[in-house]
Amino acid sequence: MTRRTIWRYLGIGFGTVALASFVVLGIYVYSVSRDLPSVDTLKNYNPPVTTRVYAGNGTVIGEYARERRIFVPIQFVPKRVIDAFISAEDKNFYTHPGIDVGGIIRAGIKDVYNVMVHKRLQGASTITQQVAKNFLLNSQVKFSRKIREAILAIRIDATYPKDKILELYLNEIFLGQNSYGVAAAALNYFGKSLDQLTIGEAAFLASLPKAPSNYDPRYHLQAATYRRNWVIGQMHENGYITAAQAKDAIAKPLVAQSRPLGSQAEDADYFVEEVRRILYDKYGEHGLY
Repeated sequence: MTRRTIWRYLGIGFGTVALASFVVLGIYVYSVSRDLPSVDTLKNYNPPVTTRVYAGNGTVIGEYARERRIFVPIQFVPKRVIDAFISAEDKNFYTHPGIDVGGIIRAGIKDVYNVMVHKRLQGASTITQQVAKNFLLNSQVKFSRKIREAILAIRIDATYPKDKILELYLNEIFLGQNSYGVAAAALNYFGKSLDQLTIGEAAFLASLPKAPSNYDPRYHLQAATYRRNWVIGQMHENGYITAAQAKDAIAKPLVAQSRPLGSQAEDADYFVEEVRRILYDKYGEHGLY
């Protein structure tokens, strides 16, 4: 058998294996994606928000919520907050089609090293993939779920404008302290509305999605500050803030404070509970919460 013949048979063998692998992969992808939920359900996003009780002078004296959330349309979310989350979670958000192929490759290369040194694997989920997981799937750590998530992310990106996807993400994401969405988190951590946040405060909120409990400044101030500073660095690297702004933001201490409900709140427990009962009787559980 000549060398040319050997190479010919090797080529045929490799081609056959590649074709078979492609067919098997195609069948697998079809099997895990044939019952995917429709992305059209995202059009009717109507999240539970916080119901508040106010005193006559406008002071908040009570709240009812299973998920503390203040829905904010994307046009009212300050650019500073958007820039912080884009930098922390998905710097190519505006250019990728729902999944970041380059990010997946980079994460895969790093994960080879992480496996060798027994470190935690690095994810490469985009903001769009997180929307797919949070709204349409679950958090099971399975390869099949990641495939379904990626397919849904591509469909979501093809169906909705980027601003709509961001609006869903920023209002749904859990950020610790029973805070769902960026507006509730700004109040619960800093007692501020979104437009009052500094660069450092916006960067801190953007540092929370991966593991809110690990970066709660009440218990892990050093880790929270380190993570916040990393986000500030990413904001500078991505061109959202200047070097001087980044340096100034990093130099400021991370000071978080629980939001007080007002001086009257401590004396209003009975009243607030009575209001809750009245609202529950009139509007039911769904309306109340």
